[in-house]
Amino acid sequence: MDNVPWLSLVTWLPAAAAAGLLAVSRKELIKKIALAVSSAVAVGAILLVAGFDAGAGERMQFAESVSWIATDDGALDIRYALGVDGISLAMVFLTALLIPLCVLASWSAVKVRVRAFYAALLSLETGMLGVFMARDLFLFYVFWEAMLIPMILIIGVWGGPRRVYASVKFLVYTMAGSLFMLVGVLYCYFASDGMFDMERLPAGLAGLSLQEQKWLFLAFGIAFAIKVPLFPFHTWLPDAHVEAPTAGSVILAGVLLKMGAYGFLRICIPFFPEGAAAFAPAVVALSVVSILFGALMCMAQSDIKKLIAYSSVSHLGFVMLGLFSFTLAGGQGAVLQMVNHGLSTGALFLLVGILYERAHRRGTDDFGGLAKPMPRYATMFMIVTLSSIGLPGLNGFVGEFLALKGAFETRQGAAVLAALGVVLGAVYMLKLYRDVFWGPVTARRNEALLDASPLEAVSLAPLLVLIVVLGVWPGLILNRTEPAVRAALERVAPPGEYSMSREAPHADR
Repeated sequence: MDNVPWLSLVTWLPAAAAAGLLAVSRKELIKKIALAVSSAVAVGAILLVAGFDAGAGERMQFAESVSWIATDDGALDIRYALGVDGISLAMVFLTALLIPLCVLASWSAVKVRVRAFYAALLSLETGMLGVFMARDLFLFYVFWEAMLIPMILIIGVWGGPRRVYASVKFLVYTMAGSLFMLVGVLYCYFASDGMFDMERLPAGLAGLSLQEQKWLFLAFGIAFAIKVPLFPFHTWLPDAHVEAPTAGSVILAGVLLKMGAYGFLRICIPFFPEGAAAFAPAVVALSVVSILFGALMCMAQSDIKKLIAYSSVSHLGFVMLGLFSFTLAGGQGAVLQMVNHGLSTGALFLLVGILYERAHRRGTDDFGGLAKPMPRYATMFMIVTLSSIGLPGLNGFVGEFLALKGAFETRQGAAVLAALGVVLGAVYMLKLYRDVFWGPVTARRNEALLDASPLEAVSLAPLLVLIVVLGVWPGLILNRTEPAVRAALERVAPPGEYSMSREAPHADR
């Protein structure tokens, strides 16, 4: 297995298939090819998980590295370098899992420009996987920018009535952040004597002054905060979610938002530890504001899709709070919550897409008593709702608990305020479920709505199974991410400070 470029195969197979689709004209064949290729990538991700050595520490595994852009004198050496540690592996698996489900969700929903849609979807998968696997900072930036193009097209071409506005807003926000990141990438290159290697850059940047670290933290941090999105950089998200097709919403919530938090953990914290420590109080404060603001906005929404969009602002606030507690428990909880949010919120958008395809409505006032005509659908929605509110025994509980535990060890006031977000989350999600599914059927037309089909139930089954499995066995993620999380956070909090010297969360404890 060491001699096979598994990461390149997994990364580039979707892009190759996207190019191949240009020669296919039959819509049904296009869909089948997209499903087969995305499923093959998912199988490849499962093989990576199976072959990953959880006891190998924080080192990158399945590593690949070849010269890409270089000069003869060695002054410039940009490498095509891929690798995964526990953090990357979790994000790669999540991405590979969601894409085939997006293909199935779009099977009958996307009726125009079918070939272009699935080509964009597969191209987007390559970009997202590349971000999580890149070990060269220049390559990371290339993948970061490349995945924006298909995402903008998915929103702007196949979205709702205000799709152009939403896609342009998404473009302006993300490109603005990317410009700051580009400046930071170039500064890191010159400050480290011509280095883009992400594994060696922390040592190469060790001589930076505190002021330089602060500016570089901001340069990268703004780009990542927009993607999270952290308050007040969140305003693009509700519009993008509401106007995006179901597949676009699933990818936005399930993967793209995680890239911001991933960037903080992979780059901002280990590369600029003193800058991260200096800005930690501000990031923690904004995280708490995001948690509470997102939850309160959810309580004011009548559009189910917009409600779930604002819930992402709240849930990702817990991720950022855990990361910037600089504790092992908080960091582990943040990574686990990134996966958990991708599963639960991805499932919620898939469920809303099923309902919208039947009724062409998604307002909470449009429904009531759907548990009677749609019992199978109501059951799946209830499981995901309970996951989203962090019910013990389901996946959402452990991640939020660890993030809050880590925050409480270093910033008790912020942790107490953030805990209110858990309560508010239960309020708005259970109210949503009550309004839509319980009580009498409020409209005669809703009595004729068809229940979830066997195909729809099967397509949601992987998410539902993982929601339960990670609820009772979080060590499936935590055991693999611990060394990488510890290595990233130790640069800010050396062993002996906070909780870094304490025992890590473990599946057997």
